[in-house]
Amino acid sequence: MKQLICMSVLFFTVMAAQAEETNTIGIDEHLDEYIPADIEVVNVQGDTVLFSSIVKEMPTVLNFVYYRCPGICTPLMDAITEVVNMSDMELGRDYQVVTVSFDYSETYDLALKKRNNYSLLVEKEGFEDGWLFFTGDSANIAKLTKATGFSYKRTGNDFIHTAGLILLSPEGKITRYLNGTYFLPFELKLAVIESSKGIPGPTVNRILQYCYSYDPVGQSYVLNITKIVGILILIIAGLVLLVLTLKPKRTN
Repeated sequence: MKQLICMSVLFFTVMAAQAEETNTIGIDEHLDEYIPADIEVVNVQGDTVLFSSIVKEMPTVLNFVYYRCPGICTPLMDAITEVVNMSDMELGRDYQVVTVSFDYSETYDLALKKRNNYSLLVEKEGFEDGWLFFTGDSANIAKLTKATGFSYKRTGNDFIHTAGLILLSPEGKITRYLNGTYFLPFELKLAVIESSKGIPGPTVNRILQYCYSYDPVGQSYVLNITKIVGILILIIAGLVLLVLTLKPKRTN
C-alpha cells in the first residue's frame, strides 16, 4: 500500500512539473473576464486606436499571430478564411475577425501586406470592414495577451506558440475559446451567437489539449503517451488502493 501511495504522490509531482513547464506556451482560458479598456493597437493605416472601440461593434473573433511566422500562423489564418467562406453568417455584420500580431517589432505595413493577401482569398463580402489587422507596442501587446491567457516563447527571431480563436462579446468579455487550426461553420456560429449574448461557454477541446502536446520542431500537436499512461497508472493504483482499503480483514 505504501508503494501505491508513493507512486501516486510521484505521479502528481511529475504532472505538476509538466504543467508548470507547458504553462509558458499555450492558452490559459480566462472565460467571463473582460479585456482592459485602455489597451491600444495600431491599424493598417498606422493609426493608434483603442482595442475596446473595435470590439464594441459586434462579436469579435480574436486571433494572435505574427506576420512573419513560418509555422502555424498561416494554417490558422487559412482555416479562418475557409470557415468564413463556408459560414452562412455575414462577415462585418454578424461578427468580425480581428488579427493581432504579438510580435511588437512588427509594423503596420506588414499587417497591411497580410491583409491584402487574404483579401484575395476571402470570397464572402464584408472583408474590408469585417477582418481587421493590427500591430502594437510591447506594453499593449503584453496586456492583451495576458488578459486573454495567450502565452508564447521567443526562440531567436521566431516564436513557439499555439493556435486558436478567442471569442469576445461587444462588451469585451471573453466568452469562448476555439483551439487548433480547424473550425466547423456550426461551431463558429454557435460561438458567435453566445458571444453576442455575452454567454461564456466551456471549451471541450481542453480535454483533448491535455492529451496532446505541442511539438515546436514539427509545429504540430502530438499525442502525449506519457500523460495518458500516467493517468491509466494513477487510475489503476487508485482502484487497487480502494480495494485494499475496503477489503474486510480476515479474522481467525
